[in-house]
Amino acid sequence: MTTANASSFLDNIQTKKVRVGDIDIAYKIFGKGKPLLLIAGSGANMDMWDPTVLKQLSANHNVIIFDSRGKGQTSAGTIKNMTISQFANDTAGLIDALGIQKPVDILGVSFGGFIAQELALLHPEQVDRLIIYASDCSGKIAVPARPAPFAATPIEQAKIVADMIFPQQWKKEHPDYLSYMPIVPIPSLRAIQLEGQAIGSWKGTCDRLSNISKPTLVIAGTDDIIVPPMYSLPLAQKIPGAWLVQVKGGGHGLMYQYPHQFASILETFLSIT
Repeated sequence: MTTANASSFLDNIQTKKVRVGDIDIAYKIFGKGKPLLLIAGSGANMDMWDPTVLKQLSANHNVIIFDSRGKGQTSAGTIKNMTISQFANDTAGLIDALGIQKPVDILGVSFGGFIAQELALLHPEQVDRLIIYASDCSGKIAVPARPAPFAATPIEQAKIVADMIFPQQWKKEHPDYLSYMPIVPIPSLRAIQLEGQAIGSWKGTCDRLSNISKPTLVIAGTDDIIVPPMYSLPLAQKIPGAWLVQVKGGGHGLMYQYPHQFASILETFLSIT
């Protein structure tokens, strides 16, 4: 899937906005079936999702993607000291405001995985199945996940991100690796500040994971250097009955490297009754 195809897929879906608390949240909704809400990673807006994955998931799900507080087309609001819990509350408010069937399935990637965990703990009535991708329960990520926020252009930003999310061997085998990921806008300084505040104050969920009663899938790549696969183990061990899938050769950008495999794993998990 080329970058051009990635952008055109989402460009053809209308962006809407809804008021949630002190912010206006921008979102897109498409597909058919049970709602599946996707929570993006650090610095990324809703354009970050792989189009192949979105298309595959939307065949059986009403997929919702959105810009979280301060990112993309969503306003930053008035909160001065941001927390992961507030991001989770924003997400719960979005689910309520959309008036969709509840509970909904949730997928959170990396930083979005922190939010997904808090959402399941703080608003369990909102969550049916939970998918935590390339994330951990402590927030103590080994390698800083935040790309330089002031790259000159989105292409330069994409190169910075690609160097972190794709394994070196995979990049050698795929010299056109930039075409595997969408080119997204450079995050605003305000977005970086909000996420930094939230991560800095977060005490993690490791000692609360046993309270998550929702069916959970933990998925990671074996070659992820941002959130090494060992970080997925406590999630799978402490959440009762959680699945753990580690994809060989996958980096933090596993979704872009192997979109069909990634989506198929998600579909298998989501389809089990």
